[in-house]
Amino acid sequence: MKGHFQVKIKVAVIGVGYLGEHHARIYSSMSNIELAGVVDINKERADDVASKYSTKAFYEYRKLFGNVQAVSIAVPTILHYPVALDFIRHNIDVLIEKPVTTSVEEADSLIKEAKERGVLIQVGHVERFNTAFITMQRYLHIPRFIETHRLGPYVGRGIDVDVILDLMIHDIDIILSIVKSDLVDLRAVGVPVLTNHIDIANARLEFANGCTANITASRVSRDRIRKIRIFQPDTYISLDYGQQSMGIYKRVIENNRPRIIGEDIKLEKEEPLSAELEAFVESVRKRSVPVVSCEDGREALSVAIKIREDAERRL
Repeated sequence: MKGHFQVKIKVAVIGVGYLGEHHARIYSSMSNIELAGVVDINKERADDVASKYSTKAFYEYRKLFGNVQAVSIAVPTILHYPVALDFIRHNIDVLIEKPVTTSVEEADSLIKEAKERGVLIQVGHVERFNTAFITMQRYLHIPRFIETHRLGPYVGRGIDVDVILDLMIHDIDIILSIVKSDLVDLRAVGVPVLTNHIDIANARLEFANGCTANITASRVSRDRIRKIRIFQPDTYISLDYGQQSMGIYKRVIENNRPRIIGEDIKLEKEEPLSAELEAFVESVRKRSVPVVSCEDGREALSVAIKIREDAERRL
């Protein structure tokens, strides 16, 4: 008896700027996927990416209705809601790049519409698929203090939103997934440097279970840094998303005196975006709840907006 034949899922990418092209690249290499097209209002860009990954170029996303089962949406943030809503209403599963929408109300609308139609929504919080983060979860028990730094040079993209929705939201999502407790207080500061939006920000979050998080994000820094440190009773975890490296530091008692011993954890490195898209396709195929649901994206967005509002109040 021959092996079970698996029908390829037809997927398209809406918006093929810097990030959207990476979605197209990865989909084109997946054996269980047919990259049915890429869409961009910039015809030259759409043609170029379509040619590079052996697919068809579209300049209007509505042309895909009825021709695909799922899409990645990587258009500017302000368009996430209307574009995603259109696909959901045509019963097409969507992966929406972060932030999920520009407002909590828009996210709630997508959640409601998708539930009514049985459509899946995954949000592109890619760090959830980083090998370092996945491995780190095995060592978590009672996080008490979390410190994150997400810094990088100005690259001229993602400037339709501030650094909180552009970069910090990654760490907000990670922290919410780790702490799993209600946010009870926050204080934030932020400064516009190169754009009209806040380009560097810091926030302190306090949770009902006693955990505190200190988050820093910048898109005007010289060096690219993506790190998180987690302190819990007797253990300190240090993780570098960019290097996909992790260290564990534990307290031990020797001769009635405490000291710290460290251990580097060996990780299998892989491209987080590739793991994210594979997880999305798996959810589409099995009709299973996505690893990062629209509800998750909504919660991260809600906290990010509160941070922005508090920071802007102090400008």
